[in-house]
Amino acid sequence: MALMSGAEALVHCLLEEGVRYVFGIPGDQCNPITDAVYRLGGDRLRFITTRHEQAAAHMADAWARVTGQPGVCLGTVGPGVADLVPGVYPAWADSIPVIILGAQNQTWRCYPDTGSSQGLDQVTLMAAVTKWQALVNDARRMPRLVQSAFRTAMSGRPAPVYLDLPANVLCDKVDTAEHPILPPGRYRATTPPAANAALIEQAADMLVAAAWPLIHTGGGVLRSGAWAEVLELAEYLSAPVTTSLGGRGAIPEDHPLCLIQAAPGAYKVQAEADAVLLVGGRLGDLDYWGRAPLWGSPGTQRLIQVDIEPLNIGLNRQVDLALPGDARSTLRALLQAVKGRTKPRPENPGLKSAREGQRNWLDGWSEGARSDGVPIHPLRLMREVRQFFPRNAISVVDGGNAAVWAYYQNRIYEPRSFLWAADSGHLGTGVPYAVAAKLARPDLPVYCISGDGSFGFNAMEMETAAREKAPVVVVIANDRRWGMIRCVQKLGYNERHCGVDFSDARYDRLAQALGCHGERVTEPAQIGPALRRAADSGLPAVVDVIVDQEVHLLPPDGVLLDSIWMEGCDVAGATCEMPE
Repeated sequence: MALMSGAEALVHCLLEEGVRYVFGIPGDQCNPITDAVYRLGGDRLRFITTRHEQAAAHMADAWARVTGQPGVCLGTVGPGVADLVPGVYPAWADSIPVIILGAQNQTWRCYPDTGSSQGLDQVTLMAAVTKWQALVNDARRMPRLVQSAFRTAMSGRPAPVYLDLPANVLCDKVDTAEHPILPPGRYRATTPPAANAALIEQAADMLVAAAWPLIHTGGGVLRSGAWAEVLELAEYLSAPVTTSLGGRGAIPEDHPLCLIQAAPGAYKVQAEADAVLLVGGRLGDLDYWGRAPLWGSPGTQRLIQVDIEPLNIGLNRQVDLALPGDARSTLRALLQAVKGRTKPRPENPGLKSAREGQRNWLDGWSEGARSDGVPIHPLRLMREVRQFFPRNAISVVDGGNAAVWAYYQNRIYEPRSFLWAADSGHLGTGVPYAVAAKLARPDLPVYCISGDGSFGFNAMEMETAAREKAPVVVVIANDRRWGMIRCVQKLGYNERHCGVDFSDARYDRLAQALGCHGERVTEPAQIGPALRRAADSGLPAVVDVIVDQEVHLLPPDGVLLDSIWMEGCDVAGATCEMPE
């Protein structure tokens, strides 16, 4: 008989799954967990305390994005679990597997709550942002339910899951001979399913018959690790590749077949291709829902959709062929079927003009990117940052207008090297994403481009970075405003600016006070040397760059983005009158 506490059984389950870090904030009811990590984790598992539970969830999210393995975060009862929610939401929106552990009051005090301090129905709270939730109401159920959590998070469409852990269950004993702790291969499928073989043959026929096929990839390609298969199929068919904004990195953005999303070259092929292979994406609003005229019309342009989640297929646009299955295994089979039908294809003549349109688009930013003006042009900042860091650096983007400006210069070349809360647009992810990315890949440089507003959400995590010796470089595009919202108020509300301006906070000095390198930059010529000093410091660093407020206010695609998000809402002449 192998008796151990519920908390110890939980930690042994984490060790079986190869979990390296649990991110969170300790608390009374979750002390059994953190103590078990301390005693049993050795050099295999550590608890990392953050300055806010939101950041802990962001770090677990980023760990999963970079490694492909589930991240784990922990909150104590009541406010601790409630504070995890805003960090869980971006993972939910982008299909990231995160295991969320929440301590709970004793089983005899909860469900329903009996007036205990910090009482909260945490299972219901987490239901909106998790795929699965469970109350572990008996220590004997701990191994089985932890295993169910990992199985659910990693099966089908990946997503966060939640375990509610009453304090007495964490302390009660479980006989692991009777309730075994199993390695992953003994309790869940570790090889994801390919699509139906007959359907793959049909898809190969459609792609071979197409005069100009296009491959469009979403985040599912990165989740499944299918980037090599995408590239090989694209090169074999000479098919151009576009990505969703959340799927960037599936193909190097300087590859001859890559056409950068939301640029003229991509618009051309998305509208003119006679067949589209959509892999691991839903054609959301930033893909313009797959609608004409930015895409071809259904009936004229045939759509093959590959997705691990059948509910995603045909979600925003009708399909000609549905391939429910894992992106990587399905593309491997599809590639073999295509090779059996045709020799490598020559390039379509239309691709030359698409590339030319993209090149002209990229060249169009050159004037701003080389500007010596003071205050600093945002494009000059983005160009300097991208040129400073190597191709394989992990790039984190956080913000509104800062993210838009970064898009024009911050090219991505490697899979799982671009971290952005794509589907949620959640602010405050930047610093915790960067810290966790550095812990996951200490061999790679990690830099974060952030707006000043978004930096403020989790600025204190720079102390976590210093404590954990994670030398990330955070570059702030500082316009001392909520720039994107001020832009909308300027254009749509007759410059009635409400709640969008900050004071001139010294983020560089804050960084220094937290044990990091920090400096402020006010002139373009200072950017490169400041980045060099930041990287050479060996410390986490904040480079606080004062950008031109008025230029930064109006990025080229700002109006287009607002029109997408406010579609059908007529704000012209809107007033701020008090209600009667």
